[in-house]
Amino acid sequence: FGQLNSDRIGHFAANTELYLCERDMGMYNRRTLDVFYHSSLICNHQLKKMWDRTLRVSRFARPIAMINRWLPGSESHVIPIPSDRDIHGLLPRTKVHLSFTSDEEHLGTRLLREMGIPANTPFVCFHARESIYLNSVQPYRDWSHHDYRNTNIDNCIDAVEELTHHGYYCVRMGSIVKEALNTDNPKIIDYAAKQRTEFLDIFLGAKCHFFIYSGPSGISEIPAIFRRPLVCANQIPIFFVPTIGHNVLFIPKKLWHKTEKRLITLREMVETGAWKFQRTKNYEEIDLEWIENTSEEISSLVLEMYESLNGTLQTTDEDDELQQRFWAFFPKNEIHGKIVKIRIGADFLRNNKFLLD
Repeated sequence: FGQLNSDRIGHFAANTELYLCERDMGMYNRRTLDVFYHSSLICNHQLKKMWDRTLRVSRFARPIAMINRWLPGSESHVIPIPSDRDIHGLLPRTKVHLSFTSDEEHLGTRLLREMGIPANTPFVCFHARESIYLNSVQPYRDWSHHDYRNTNIDNCIDAVEELTHHGYYCVRMGSIVKEALNTDNPKIIDYAAKQRTEFLDIFLGAKCHFFIYSGPSGISEIPAIFRRPLVCANQIPIFFVPTIGHNVLFIPKKLWHKTEKRLITLREMVETGAWKFQRTKNYEEIDLEWIENTSEEISSLVLEMYESLNGTLQTTDEDDELQQRFWAFFPKNEIHGKIVKIRIGADFLRNNKFLLD
């Protein structure tokens, strides 16, 4: 018996998908019969519907699981659901486990047209993590410990404006947002502010050409479980970047030492532990503040993904050397699966070689 993390979309998507990937790879006893139940809050009913037809889910599993906790040997009857980190590199080696019905495919295609995206036209999704979502859906909790992860959506506008010149439509994702986008480009659709539905949250993430997210956020796990390419701006902490990801590009937030009035290096991030910090106070306690990626840095990263997917990206031997030097600063036994396949934005590394000092 096991509980699905139905209240947070990132965990609902990633943890569940990785459980199925681990089963596919023979990491569980195949003689067991696993039955799930949902947590009390459902963050997305379309995702729930899709998991319900993929897994064995029963409301009766909850009371049985509660009774089981009081019995000797209860651990052997609890499903060891993995975290949302693909430490074994399973996503690139396994199939996608969710699928849309024919009716859902027709519905999604129709809704795309109604949004203004012509048939057979490529589109990308983009999202910036903001504090307003968690503060709205769970106001009884203090979420300020996540402030370091929040970003400004305006820094993504130049990047998606550029993509529209290459034939893309660009869809701004999000459930609850602070304000509408500041653009009059008809190819940039402010779906989060105007047309958002739980069904389209999943359909768009599954069908986009690639997904751009600024700041770690749960919605990015939807394209991840459908094996869509990811562009990760403002990654913080570096420790949680999906290093074994397939078709993933990222750039981190930089860290500024307020007393010494300078940016710190990767070596200093490792020595202070800042490359792992998961709470706002961790940074404040050693006088650090985080610096968001600029619109120019994000635009360069997005263009690199565009060129990579279209086979026109050109890198140099120096770029490859900078990539290797970047990862050399981090303890190999603490990196996802001890293997690095993800790439840092080439232009970002060229312009920030001080990080490697």
